Amino acid sequence: MPTSTRPATPADAAAVTALMNRVDELEIGRPETDLHTVLADLEHPDTDLERDSWLVQDGERLLAYGLLWDPSGGERIDVDLYALPSHRADTERILAAMEARALEKARVNGAARAVVPLHLNATPTLDTGLLKERGWRTVRRYHVLHRPLDATRDPLPEPPAGVRVRGCTTEADRMRVHALHQESFAGHFDFQPRPYETWLHDLGARQIDWNLVWIVTADGLGDCGFLIARDDREAMEWIRSIGLLPAARGRGLAGFLLRHAFGVFAARGRDTVGLGVDTRNATGAPRLYERHGLGLHYAVDTWETVVG
Repeated sequence: MPTSTRPATPADAAAVTALMNRVDELEIGRPETDLHTVLADLEHPDTDLERDSWLVQDGERLLAYGLLWDPSGGERIDVDLYALPSHRADTERILAAMEARALEKARVNGAARAVVPLHLNATPTLDTGLLKERGWRTVRRYHVLHRPLDATRDPLPEPPAGVRVRGCTTEADRMRVHALHQESFAGHFDFQPRPYETWLHDLGARQIDWNLVWIVTADGLGDCGFLIARDDREAMEWIRSIGLLPAARGRGLAGFLLRHAFGVFAARGRDTVGLGVDTRNATGAPRLYERHGLGLHYAVDTWETVVG
């Protein structure tokens, strides 16, 4: 039976999640994709699913899934693509459609070209030879790290002298975390500034437990850092983001925030925590995470092409 291609809808979320978990099993040995994260992507207010998504089916069986969105309002157009092995022609058809749509969106934004990144496991099910033939190249590598948790080994730490940590309990606190996030990551590779409402949606504000978002304050600096964690992933607790203003770095605050998160997670009975890090992070984050017991789970490469 020939395959067919159509746009995705939110009603496809369960089937897409099953496909992505099958890809997880092939790439990292176990499923780690949750339905609510897929549904959030399919319901993103800035994505036109009719034109920005692709499903390849063999009867009722999903073989590939692609999604495109515009985080920059400029030339940067992001894509995701998940494909089972041995479906090269279907994968190439989606890639061609994505590239054409990315250029169309970039030109609407006033850009002459589209810069299109795609994040893939370092040993993906997708045929990377096809990417190379189409002019894609790897530009960055990220590591997904993980660490076991134990309530005895991971108690809540005492804050250093002059340091306080508070939960993100009010709208003003949430706006403060957004400002800290934008400022602390401004110099990082691939950072995309986002207004508050877009940042909230991308964070998954409807599902997030704001008790797992913390602001750190230090004497002489005021509010100077944050940690955003999640407890809605079945596979493990997840540290979504940790950041410090430049003036607050080198004072042990990032390590304190990590240990605080470990203590809270362990007290909740969770047994594993994970996070992602740019292997070329200039602030020393990979070394910090290694010192705190986080080890490699798997690697992710950023592939990129320029269209136009």
